Amino acid sequence: MENRTEGIRQLMLNELGEFGEKHYPKIALRVRYAQDAQGLWYARGDVMAVLSAMQGETIARQKVGSITKMFEGLLPGSLGSRRSSLN
Repeated sequence: MENRTEGIRQLMLNELGEFGEKHYPKIALRVRYAQDAQGLWYARGDVMAVLSAMQGETIARQKVGSITKMFEGLLPGSLGSRRSSLN
């Protein structure tokens, strides 16, 4: 479980890249120092906002979607992704 959490953290930081860490340091620190999978789960919205600003919303949605799939089995049932009628 810890390895999976660290994998998610690293992927999020990789997606932010140097530009994201330099221009959005609070978000990068939030991801870097999240204490657990739940902390990373709640940081996804901020990562989405940064990626949208850097690469556009379509690409950001794809990347955050891939990150979201990695949380499967790590979170309590109430925190998981929900199906949307918008999809």
